[in-house]
Amino acid sequence: MYLSRLILDPRSRRVRSELAAAYEMHRTLMQGFPASLPADERVLFRVDVDRRSGVPVVLVQSRHRPDWSLLASAERYLLDVSDRGLLNPDCKAVHLSLTGGQLLGFRLRANPAYKRGGKRLAWLTEPEQLRWLERKGHEGGFRVMAVTVIPEGWQESSKGDGVTRLQLKHYSVRFDGHLRVTDPQVFLETIASGVGPAKGLGFGLLSVAPP
Repeated sequence: MYLSRLILDPRSRRVRSELAAAYEMHRTLMQGFPASLPADERVLFRVDVDRRSGVPVVLVQSRHRPDWSLLASAERYLLDVSDRGLLNPDCKAVHLSLTGGQLLGFRLRANPAYKRGGKRLAWLTEPEQLRWLERKGHEGGFRVMAVTVIPEGWQESSKGDGVTRLQLKHYSVRFDGHLRVTDPQVFLETIASGVGPAKGLGFGLLSVAPP
C-alpha cells in the first residue's frame, strides 16, 4: 500500500471550496490515478487539520503508487513547505507487520449507518455509533479497547451536473482510540479496503500507529 500526504494551501479559493464539497475533493484526488483503475484499487482519503498551524492536510491511501504531478503543478493548491524541509506532496510505501494481540492507536472518520427500506440512515447517538464500530471490528479483525467519539455533524456535497445533480448528505463521526488486532490477515484487508460506507467522500480510512 501507499500513503500520501498533501498539505493544502488554505488561502486557495479552490481548496476552500473543495473542503466544503467532499465529492469535488474526491474528483481532484482521483487525478493522481489512471482513469481506468486496476481491479484491486481502493483509494481512501481523510482531511485532517494540523493542530499547530490549522492547515488542512489530506491523507490518501491506495494500493498502487499515485502520480501527483498534476496537483504539484497546479497554482496555489498545495502549500509551499520547502522552507520546513518537507516534501509536498509526499508519498511512501507502507508495509504493515501485524500480529494477533497487537495493540495499536487508531483514527477513523466514518459514516456509521444502516439500511432500511432501501435507504441508508445514520446512527446519530454515541451508543449506536459505538455498537456500529464494535460490529465493524468483529467483522474486520480487531477489537476496540478504548475510544473517544467525536461527532462532526452532517457533511453535504453534490454529485453530477445540471438537472441530474444528486445531493449527498452523510453524518460524520471521528473515532480516536486504541484497538487490538484479533485476526492479522483480516485486519490488513480491512485497512486496505476501508471501514463503512461513503468511502469516496472522505470516510473509511483507518489509520494505525504504535500506541
